[in-house]
Amino acid sequence: MALWGDSVPKARLAAREPAGRQYPGVRRGVRRRWASVVAALATVAVFAGGCGGNPAGQGQDTAGAGGDGANDVAVYASSSEVMVFWDPADSFSNEIIAMNNMYETLVRAQPDGTVKPLLATSWESSPDGLTWTFHLRQGVKFHGSGAEMTAEHVKKAIERTIRRGRGASFIWAPVDRIEAKDKYTVVFHLKYPAPLDLIAAAGYGAFIYDADYAESQGGEEWFNAGHDAGTGPYTVQSWTKGGDLVLTRFDDYWQGWDGKHFRHIVFRTIEDPGTRRQAVEAGEADFVNQLPFDSLEALANHPQVEVVTAPSYQNLLALLNTEKLKDRQVREALAWAFPYEAAVQDVAAGYATQARGVVPAGLWGHSADLPTRSQDLDKARQLLEQAGGIDHKLLITYTSGDDAQRQIAELYAANLRSLGVEVEVRGMPWEAQWDLAKSPQPEQRQDILLFYWWPEYPTPDTFFRNMFHSEDEIVFNLSYYRNPRFDQLIDEAAKVAATDRDRAVALYRQADQILFDDVPVIPIYDLQYARVKKRSLKGYVDNPAYPNVVFWYDVYRE
Repeated sequence: MALWGDSVPKARLAAREPAGRQYPGVRRGVRRRWASVVAALATVAVFAGGCGGNPAGQGQDTAGAGGDGANDVAVYASSSEVMVFWDPADSFSNEIIAMNNMYETLVRAQPDGTVKPLLATSWESSPDGLTWTFHLRQGVKFHGSGAEMTAEHVKKAIERTIRRGRGASFIWAPVDRIEAKDKYTVVFHLKYPAPLDLIAAAGYGAFIYDADYAESQGGEEWFNAGHDAGTGPYTVQSWTKGGDLVLTRFDDYWQGWDGKHFRHIVFRTIEDPGTRRQAVEAGEADFVNQLPFDSLEALANHPQVEVVTAPSYQNLLALLNTEKLKDRQVREALAWAFPYEAAVQDVAAGYATQARGVVPAGLWGHSADLPTRSQDLDKARQLLEQAGGIDHKLLITYTSGDDAQRQIAELYAANLRSLGVEVEVRGMPWEAQWDLAKSPQPEQRQDILLFYWWPEYPTPDTFFRNMFHSEDEIVFNLSYYRNPRFDQLIDEAAKVAATDRDRAVALYRQADQILFDDVPVIPIYDLQYARVKKRSLKGYVDNPAYPNVVFWYDVYRE
């Protein structure tokens, strides 16, 4: 079920489904719920002749035996269905973990916030930020067609993505037109200044692919049959819907295959966290994207397995419905009643830090000097008394299957009940939770919604615009917040972000302070990513701009 396209304003975020702790980095879709999933540790699909090596099967260590066998097959155990969208123009969900190995972007964001060359070797912008010129790498080949990438390919790929209007296509909203200036030079002419280097590095919506070739093969239908048309180091070997996705080396990859690189990458869906843990401990998986916090602690000293932690651009928020909770004093009371320390230390086991504003620490636009609140039930009780209390039972919803959200919601409800507030806690599938928040009957909407957020590309704008900018047609402003001054600040910040980042940061700081004062949201914590991998796996770097992605070309086994 796709909820974007013409039904959603192009400059707005399309539907997303974080799927909670079960897969905190899974891209929003709304992601389809599959009726069945692959059996845990199912045998890998049979490789076609000539691929070499042995597939990783149940009970078989992926390390192989002798020679280059150690780098023959790597297995990624995913907590959720891997391929949701196959068309690179539509990608906006969990498939990010595979797509970023099949496809590439013009540039790639780095963990330190910089942007480095990829398919473009260099780029520059005009002083007014309205014209961006990218100089392309020569000799890059596409999968399938074997054609060399040119400026026309780049132009047609992005134009097709924009034209389809799905997934993260909205990131290109600033683009007026694209010009293939010469064979290896592409120029973007913008309607207003925008940081196109960051946009071009997006993990969704910015893939470069051979659009003409894909359309000649059947377009979306061809993609959905398990094909790709990218330039990345790996291409599709085999795929079974609901089963394994197997990628294999693309022999003509522009970076070549000297050195240590895996030949095959297997993406396997194992929804049960206990089975995922068993898989990596038994050597049947090399990398696990997520495990429960208590499992992470238990694996800390494992001889063959290690837990790798890294900051993320993802946070957990509690959105307050400002139409049902009109009194600002009531919303402030609810904020003082929140169990911040318990959420961070007890539920997240320290794999998080209390949020300071809505922009996660580490992402530009975060303001370290913003005030925060701590749990203070006496202050909450006093504010509720001054406001005359709450005249209805509060409904708190969270994503069902997300144990961290469940625990936090129950701790919060217990605090509120101690203040004499009636509370119902309800776990719901994400789609149902989202639909309830947008119900045409306002009294039926939840009062408080626990909600993950992270950016499409490294920008603070999405944290402000998509959730709190005034909307006539509600998409993700599920707090129903309206503040003309707030809107003015973030609109101005977006316009100057490409030419005067310091000014943009100052404007976003003012906007974040307004949210703190008006309390349409309770920022809970900034999530710290924790991955589990075999100790023998080397070269892995967690990049928060690409949640849960392993860039397998850079990874090898010793």
